[in-house]
Amino acid sequence: MKLLEGKTALITGASRGIGKAVALAFANQGANVAFTDLRYDEIAQATEKEIAACGVKAKMYASNAADFTATAATVEEIAKDFGRIDILVNNAGITKDTLLMRMTEEQWDAVINVNLKSVFNFTKSVSAIMLKQKSGSIISMSSVVGVSGNAGQANYSASKAGIIGFTKSVAKELGSRNIRANAVAPGFIITDMTAQLPEEVRKEWAAKIPLRRGGTPEDIADVCLFLASDLSRYVTGQVIHVCGGMNM
Repeated sequence: MKLLEGKTALITGASRGIGKAVALAFANQGANVAFTDLRYDEIAQATEKEIAACGVKAKMYASNAADFTATAATVEEIAKDFGRIDILVNNAGITKDTLLMRMTEEQWDAVINVNLKSVFNFTKSVSAIMLKQKSGSIISMSSVVGVSGNAGQANYSASKAGIIGFTKSVAKELGSRNIRANAVAPGFIITDMTAQLPEEVRKEWAAKIPLRRGGTPEDIADVCLFLASDLSRYVTGQVIHVCGGMNM
């Protein structure tokens, strides 16, 4: 039997990158997958087909994760379409990096709303469903910079640190109902976004990592698979660093 056979996962921001890798890992282990992104474009359609090709039910929902009302409506629609939600992966996120002295209010608000408020929005709506089911696993994507900070990323670091505090609080609130909440803290992961960095910058990052390489979306997906499955049935309130040892 596959690790997630018969379960339904909801993954935010999953048309590409880490979110897509998580969706495919879950689908390959038997989970039906609902995923969100801002718009149902060609990339989202292709991801939807790729997930469905794993032999599971897959559906994409266009939704602004930072919008509380829109999120509630999306979760309600997903619950009707799939019948249940067993796993939530809060993955939606953006960056607007700049030094604090140059950072605008818009840059601060945008990152906090998409990265942190979205986690509140989806967790609040999905937890109501999980409470009725008396089971569930909530996984939120933090970052090593949410623990260590990083120059030029005050907004991003604050949003990812907030996710950690939120996750630990939710774990304590919902644990008695067999609902687990954990965070994953990726390090330097090779995605479309980081691939745009100059080669010398990527080499400099890799040189600082004990394993001497950037991570892959699949490295993150494998840890999420562990947290989503019953293999982690006694793990909650934790932050798992997936960073090749760069933040020890």
